[in-house]
Amino acid sequence: MRHVNTGIAARTWPAGARLPSVRSQARSLKVSVSTVVEAYERLCAEGVLISRPGSGFYVAGPAAPLALAAVAPKVDRAIDPLWVSRQALEADAGLLKPGCGWLPPGWLYEAGVRRALRAVARSDTLELAEYATPMGHPGLRQFLSRRLSGAGVEAPPEQIMLAESGTQAIDLICRFLLQPGDTVVVDDPCYFNFHALLKAHRVTVIGVPYTPSGPDLEAFASALRDHAPRLYITNSGVHNPTGAALSPVIAHRLLKLAEAHELVIVEDDIFADFEVTAAPRLCAFDGLARVIHIGSFSKTVSASVRCGYVAARGDWIDSLVDLKIATNFGGGRLAAELILRVLTDSGYRRHMEAVRSSLADQRLRVAARLAPMGITPWIVPQAGIFLWCKLPGGIDAAELAQVCLKQGVVLAPGNVFSQSQRQQGFMRFNVAQMEDDRVFEVLMGALHAR
Repeated sequence: MRHVNTGIAARTWPAGARLPSVRSQARSLKVSVSTVVEAYERLCAEGVLISRPGSGFYVAGPAAPLALAAVAPKVDRAIDPLWVSRQALEADAGLLKPGCGWLPPGWLYEAGVRRALRAVARSDTLELAEYATPMGHPGLRQFLSRRLSGAGVEAPPEQIMLAESGTQAIDLICRFLLQPGDTVVVDDPCYFNFHALLKAHRVTVIGVPYTPSGPDLEAFASALRDHAPRLYITNSGVHNPTGAALSPVIAHRLLKLAEAHELVIVEDDIFADFEVTAAPRLCAFDGLARVIHIGSFSKTVSASVRCGYVAARGDWIDSLVDLKIATNFGGGRLAAELILRVLTDSGYRRHMEAVRSSLADQRLRVAARLAPMGITPWIVPQAGIFLWCKLPGGIDAAELAQVCLKQGVVLAPGNVFSQSQRQQGFMRFNVAQMEDDRVFEVLMGALHAR
């Protein structure tokens, strides 16, 4: 009964769908035929199924509400990407969060945000009360156009649309380009919320191994030939979770493959301001022909001020604006005005220089403190907040995370980032969230308990 209910919740069997026969279900689940008959009959009594004599059992009623936690691949809820997000977002202030993906409040540009809030409070009433224009704040789009130009990306303001966040930007792109059943390629490992979001769009996800210089091109080419994906979603600049940077050679070959197979690439540039030396941007090489560039400001300005953007072909932007109106109507005028004021504040550049310097020191400090435990970085990143680390002695990261959670430490085990579920020996650490010695004490104790 639990198996059938899970399949209905995940819409493996939508309303009206015929369930597997009693005998095939018994073989699949390795139970007796009488057990399946009893389960089906009880589900009929509950109104979940309908029995049609001579035909079989069918799902009753309207489509069930989508339950993302029930969508395959099925993993222990304790290491599910959505569960990790909930722990990091909902946990009380006493929990330590080296598994989360953002800076601690004290590392963010609080002074600039407060100045911007005071300035906006004194500004025109329209900024406080009205919807934004469909494309979003003109001043912020003009600023982003200049900023992208400095990175070699030619994107005039009319090719930039603001969104409520980077996640909403990807969601709109998926609505625009994908249909249920389409195939999407992601890095393995990749940012775990890509998996959760793609589940919601009911697409097939293929993972391609990620190397220190970018995706494994042989595996990538094989995925294109075998699965004909519509979309590839990746990080540019600082890769999440590995901290790696795309090399120019890999970028060039990747774009050649994308062109040959009519693949669209979504390039998530959310960690741009953490870079010391800028890595190649696919959209700069491509000219926004088949690469869509997105970003947001929650990692460096404030996660409370939700604002992201999409830079893409002009004809695609027009359709994305329609989708934005249909799903969100008017965007956030206030948030965009705050972000523009913060980014153009004279202190923001100096603040980020200090953050980059502090992160460089903290990456070294954390790696040095993890080394005696046998925890080693996969690479030594040149920028960013993450260390992607190999655990010692075949220790399962999910089991270690469960032990540490009971002692008030939220970790991010490797398989939540992995489509193949082959990263169980890895853990992503956010070095900015590891200033408290208790993180290392809990880790050491948990490792010794293994």
